[in-house]
Amino acid sequence: MLDYRERLKDKKRIIIKIGSSSLTHTTTGAPNLTKLEILVREICNLRNMGKEVILVSSGAIAVGCSAIGIKRRPVQVDVQQACAAIGQAKLMMIYQKLFAEYGHMAAQVLMTKYTMTDSVSRQNAFNTFRELLYLGAVPIVNENDTVATYEIQFGDNDMLSALVASLTEADLLILLSDIDGLFTDDPHENPHASFISLVEELDEGLFRMGKSTSSSGVGTGGMSAKLAAAKIATASGADMIIANGADFHIIHKILEGREYGTLFAGKKDPHFSLVDYLDREHP
Repeated sequence: MLDYRERLKDKKRIIIKIGSSSLTHTTTGAPNLTKLEILVREICNLRNMGKEVILVSSGAIAVGCSAIGIKRRPVQVDVQQACAAIGQAKLMMIYQKLFAEYGHMAAQVLMTKYTMTDSVSRQNAFNTFRELLYLGAVPIVNENDTVATYEIQFGDNDMLSALVASLTEADLLILLSDIDGLFTDDPHENPHASFISLVEELDEGLFRMGKSTSSSGVGTGGMSAKLAAAKIATASGADMIIANGADFHIIHKILEGREYGTLFAGKKDPHFSLVDYLDREHP
């Protein structure tokens, strides 16, 4: 256990995924500016340490809904797309302002499944990430919910963050949401559920533990989506951690090697193909 946690200190390229419920106020869906400021400060400090960071940020639909007075995530796809268009612009404005205050640059990257499955688009995306990181920018990634309907049902960016980790050859993927990590059962329903601190091998038993629902009602990602993300990330060679995003100070604590969240040990699979996986699991 010590070795797995200790090696987190040496990670160089880190993907951090933030769920909608971790970015917004529960009662209104509006951006939680206090939490966003802490998040940006944590990321900027990682950049000051010489680490490369890519932020995969949910929240566009939730923030857009709040802006136009919708209290719950709409069912209609066209309304979701409109809310995403409004909310994405508001989120990026906040991110740009906060990163600038700490002397760093933010860059927006919107992706779809086609970005990953088309060889030319995939290479272009890789080149863009590589250049942004070289320039010292922090890429902020979201699914392009405004024009794509498939991605809106894709798992609250859990899957997207794993795809980005695989594409960019990241060392570590941190999924921050409204849960502490992986349990033997749903802790909201079973008080006797046991916490799992380390997963060295993903097996079918773990996938059976996964739930397909989100407890917050704000995002769309449940444990099954996070386990699917773990399969991609670890097979691509990255460690992955699922942890609670209630306090974004947890980011530096994780990278200090402290025991927060569930750690999925990366083990690069030479037979793993990202394109084949997408074609098989999400045709």
